[in-house]
Amino acid sequence: MSTNQRFVSTVWQIMDAIQNNNQLEDSLSKCIDILCEALECKSGLIWMENTDDERLYVVGCKADKDLTGISVRKDHFAFMPSYTEGKSQHFKHTSTDNRFQNDEDVFGENVLIVPLRTGKETLGCVQFNDKVDGFNEEDIRLCENCASIIGIDVVDKGLTFEPNKERTVVVSLRDVIKEFPSGDEIRRILNGVSIDIYEGELLVVLGESGCGKSTMLNIIGGMDQASSGKLIVEGKDFSHPSERELTDYRRDYIGFIFQAYNLMPNLTALENIQFIAEIAKEPLDSKEMLEMVGLGDRGNRYPSSMSGGQQQRVCIARAIVKNPKIILADEPTAALDFVTGQEVLKVIEKIVRERKTTVIMVTHNVEIAKMANRVIRLKNGNIDSVRVNLHPLPAKELSW
Repeated sequence: MSTNQRFVSTVWQIMDAIQNNNQLEDSLSKCIDILCEALECKSGLIWMENTDDERLYVVGCKADKDLTGISVRKDHFAFMPSYTEGKSQHFKHTSTDNRFQNDEDVFGENVLIVPLRTGKETLGCVQFNDKVDGFNEEDIRLCENCASIIGIDVVDKGLTFEPNKERTVVVSLRDVIKEFPSGDEIRRILNGVSIDIYEGELLVVLGESGCGKSTMLNIIGGMDQASSGKLIVEGKDFSHPSERELTDYRRDYIGFIFQAYNLMPNLTALENIQFIAEIAKEPLDSKEMLEMVGLGDRGNRYPSSMSGGQQQRVCIARAIVKNPKIILADEPTAALDFVTGQEVLKVIEKIVRERKTTVIMVTHNVEIAKMANRVIRLKNGNIDSVRVNLHPLPAKELSW
């Protein structure tokens, strides 16, 4: 493809991504993917300014680790020309530039920074790292034109940025690798995943089948162990627990919501919840949890006489009655129709909002990602991209 063809093709893809994504975070994420592919570079970041503290925050990244939430002052030397003169900056050898010594996490060996501008106002910047043969003038021209289009989209869709600067880490995965024997070979499912998960957030994990989504969820839930790496929960290392520690961990920390409801058929809805409450360390009231999911009048019903959506809501009540720190939801709406699935998502949304419980949800449904606080996409066992939803959609506004 010629330079001109690449320019035209990329600009059209950017415009198409903006027009076909009503949610700003979706269009920003798609645009950074398009530009990384066009530039043939390893990673890209979207920085947005918070005018209250005059800092720039990473709100989206295509990278092999989560960089969202990292911030720098607006007057950081690499970003100053973008704000004072509206100019792009190209740093060819950051490893030998002493000014970058404290910024190893976010800057690669060669870096291109382009302002997101509308008129004379700079809203933030887009950054691209580690193009193998370096960035040339045509790359910069392409990025500047695309950044102007993206800047207009930010203004049109509206951006009010309020970073959450006091986040408490509940779960940390550090360099997690998971391998399985496959015939005479070893198959690697997770390839060094590192991520922090915060208190009271809804984190959605996307990716194609086989990318490692459910494996990551199982490791966090104590249903599987990493081949190497660390699982740290509230500062405690659960990477290699004893059987007793593993049992206590699953009992005290984790609530599970599965695609298959896994209710005991010979117990009523209320009894299914009470059964779990009896083995929990500090359980909540079973009847109140049934009320919370909108089934207060269905406590005496058996699973066989309940709809799929009702059974899933019983599963949610069963998960939260343990009073867990974390709820893991593996495709919780996959077996449900749209209306019923939306009702289940409203309940999950309520848990996050009212109980400040951390929910980690694996799904194939990209529409559900719009209600998340953060969205992680896995690809081939690696983190491919991470984005922050600055304005998560209410579950009632989702459609698919």
